Amino acid sequence: MDPSSAPRGHRRAQEQTPWATHPARRTDPSGEPYDLRQTGRHHRARAHGSSAKKVAAILAVLALVTVIGIGGIAALRLTGNLTSSPLNLSDGAAPAEDGPLDILVMGSDTRSGTGNTEYGSKDDSEGRTDVMMLVHVTEKRDAVTVVSFPRDLIVEIPQCTDPDTGKVYPAEKDMLNSAVERGGPGCTVAAIDKLTGVHTDHFMLADFNAVKELSSAVGGVEVCVNEAVDDPKSGLRLPAGISTVEGEQALAFLRSRAAFGNGGDEARIRSQQAFLASLTRKIQADGTLTNVPQLYHIAEVMTQNLHVDQGLTSIPTLVQIAGTFNGIDLGRIAFVTAPTEPYPADPNRLQLDQKPADKLFTTLREDVAVTGAAESAAPSSDPATPAPGASAAKSGGASSRPSASPSPTRPAVDPALVPVTVTNRSDTGGRDAQVVQRLRTGGYDQARSGKSGAQLSATQIFYHPDWALAAQDIAALLDAAPSQLVPSYEVGGVQVAVGQDFTHGERIDRGQGLPDDLQGQTAEQVTCQATAEQ
Repeated sequence: MDPSSAPRGHRRAQEQTPWATHPARRTDPSGEPYDLRQTGRHHRARAHGSSAKKVAAILAVLALVTVIGIGGIAALRLTGNLTSSPLNLSDGAAPAEDGPLDILVMGSDTRSGTGNTEYGSKDDSEGRTDVMMLVHVTEKRDAVTVVSFPRDLIVEIPQCTDPDTGKVYPAEKDMLNSAVERGGPGCTVAAIDKLTGVHTDHFMLADFNAVKELSSAVGGVEVCVNEAVDDPKSGLRLPAGISTVEGEQALAFLRSRAAFGNGGDEARIRSQQAFLASLTRKIQADGTLTNVPQLYHIAEVMTQNLHVDQGLTSIPTLVQIAGTFNGIDLGRIAFVTAPTEPYPADPNRLQLDQKPADKLFTTLREDVAVTGAAESAAPSSDPATPAPGASAAKSGGASSRPSASPSPTRPAVDPALVPVTVTNRSDTGGRDAQVVQRLRTGGYDQARSGKSGAQLSATQIFYHPDWALAAQDIAALLDAAPSQLVPSYEVGGVQVAVGQDFTHGERIDRGQGLPDDLQGQTAEQVTCQATAEQ
């Protein structure tokens, strides 16, 4: 069965209205027109980050769903802020009227328009969709899975027809972020549908300014870094520990590539997922979804920076989507990265790691929450499963961090030989001594307390690369997540920096996590980002 025929409820044919008749073209402060159709990344090799658009997009989703309760007149004004274009340029598929909800959220790194010109030159005025996320909301509206597709993703892009010119672009294999130049965002929708076998119901496209405005509108978002950051490329400057970012610093946190991990997209995506999880927690804790004046302010900000499909400009649709996020448990909102591996023809590009990717996409098609799908979503033998090599997600290759799965038998390294230092980076006095005792009970006779530092949201296990297996053993003993393992040549052995997620007990309570074969986190999980590897 072809993926496009997968049952997803009644679908209507959608009119392919020309791009020009739906005002996707805007004007910059000088009055010059521009549009949000983008050029592919392969036409330019500049190093400026485009991760902000990913965040702008998902923030747009989180903000737009708050339209519920605002009222008809206000919603009408908000829809008047939006620009729109056709949903799918390949087959013209329309969104489902019921069933699961799938929204492709994209971000434009356009340098044109209010608030965007400072991030590049006029040569960069046409934006790109270097990062894309598929937001899947279950039919029961009780779980959300946000799948990130990093930018250097090699995929089969289907034939697309430009709704403005009528030009037909033949199907070809290329990077996913180049699909948008084949007629607009609707071609990216077509490519994602072909890649995953999931029918996209709507798309949203936002720009840099959306990130700054929304992060300020909610009063800032809490983030955590394990060491001080000073990244001149993105402008990110943060002290070690916990900070609240908004406006320019929020944008810098989401754009930064050099500050985290190995400087690649895998580390940057992790920081973006942590930001979005923190934002989600803040919105729920502050009661934003029931605060009508604040909802309207956020929705006003976001709709001014959004380009959506034609079906998303209707008031009933906005209200319907608004209700989907209200009240979903944080442990059932998952941010994951499409599993990838290096692309054989070019190691600087990626393709899907097919087996776990098939399993993930099958989970979405079968409308199962990934937080409860560790055993239930085996790879499908249905032809709807994408063909091998049909996708990729930028991770910079295999992760250098070891798995933190509990050892089935005994530690890989004799605990008595491992030098372990424990520092208290939480707000609970004496916590380092308690963890030292836990480690000694586990055979780590050399465990001792060390000098404390800035508070961390989440526990970090730093380790010298020569002690990677020992760090894995300790992570399994304490139930630390893989993302909490941080290689560092500045550590002599293993250092456990106890964060605010580990203030009691002998094991870290990670709540409802993700299957071991998926990278990411839930909105419930508090994480701290590892700065650039030494």
